[in-house]
Amino acid sequence: MPDPLPQCYLNGEYVALRDARISPLDRGFLFGDSVYEVLPVFGGRMFLFREHFDRLARSLREIRMENPHTHEEWRGILEQLIARNASSDCYVYVQVSRGAEYGRNHAFPVVAVKSTVFAMASPLPVFTDAQRAAGLSAITVEDFRWGRCDIKSTALLANVLMKQQAADAGANEAIIVRDGDVMEGSSTSVFVVKNGVVATPPNSHRILPGTTRDAALSLANNVMPVDIRRISVDELRNADEVWISAATRDVLPVTRIDGAPVGTGRPGPAWLRMADAFTKLRQQLAGTPAYTP
Repeated sequence: MPDPLPQCYLNGEYVALRDARISPLDRGFLFGDSVYEVLPVFGGRMFLFREHFDRLARSLREIRMENPHTHEEWRGILEQLIARNASSDCYVYVQVSRGAEYGRNHAFPVVAVKSTVFAMASPLPVFTDAQRAAGLSAITVEDFRWGRCDIKSTALLANVLMKQQAADAGANEAIIVRDGDVMEGSSTSVFVVKNGVVATPPNSHRILPGTTRDAALSLANNVMPVDIRRISVDELRNADEVWISAATRDVLPVTRIDGAPVGTGRPGPAWLRMADAFTKLRQQLAGTPAYTP
C-alpha cells in the first residue's frame, strides 16, 4: 500500500500526519467506541459526498453520539484537507470517537467530553488493466462478527482476521457467509449475476449499507435487471459472474472463489457493461480516463 498523504486534520487543526497525537485514554483506542467513513476523490471532487456523510450521521446516531459537524462543515474540512495535500485523486478517511475521559469506564462518560475528530487522505489503490482483465480471487468464510454490522464502527477485528485469512490463502477478499447465505465481503459489498440478472443481498443489521453498492445498482438498473434478495452460498458458487464493490475500488470482478472458477473464469459481459458505466460516471465527475479491457 502507498504511504498516506502528509497532512491530516485532528480536532480543528491541520497537522503533519506523523506528528498527530491523541490520548491513550481515547475511547476509540480503548473500546473501538468510534465510527468512520471513507470516500473517494476524483479530480479534486468528492464522490457521493452526501451519501457517505448521511451514512456517517446514521452511524453516529446508532451509537448515541452527537455529530460534531454539519454536512457543509464536513465538506469544508475535507476540501481544505484535499487542497493542503495537493492531491486531485485520493481517498479520504474520517473517524469520530466519543473522546477521552480520565480513566477507563465501559459506560459513557458521566461528564461530557469532546469527541475526537480525525481525517486523513491517501492515494487511491491502483488496479492495472491486467488485474482488471484477469479478475480477483476470493474465499468464503463463516460470519463471526458482532450483531450490528450496519454501523460503520472502527471495531473491525473480525474483518481484519477474515481479510488476513484471505491473504493467507492467496486471495484478494473474504466473502462472508452466515447460515448458508451470502452477507458481504470483509471490506466490500457482493453481487452475483445469473442469466443476465444482477442480485445483491438486502440491507440488514448483518450488512453495511454500501454507498458504492447503491451507485452500482442505480447504474445496473439502466442496462440489466436488478434483484435485491437473499443469496445462498450455492448461488454464489454457481453464478455466471460475481462482483465486489467498495468506495476505493468501484466495482471489480471476482473470477475465482475457494479455488474454483466463477463462470468462465474471466470477467463477464455484465461486468464489462458495469465497468463502462462506472467509468463514464467518473468521467462526468472528474474526467477520469476510460478503462479499456
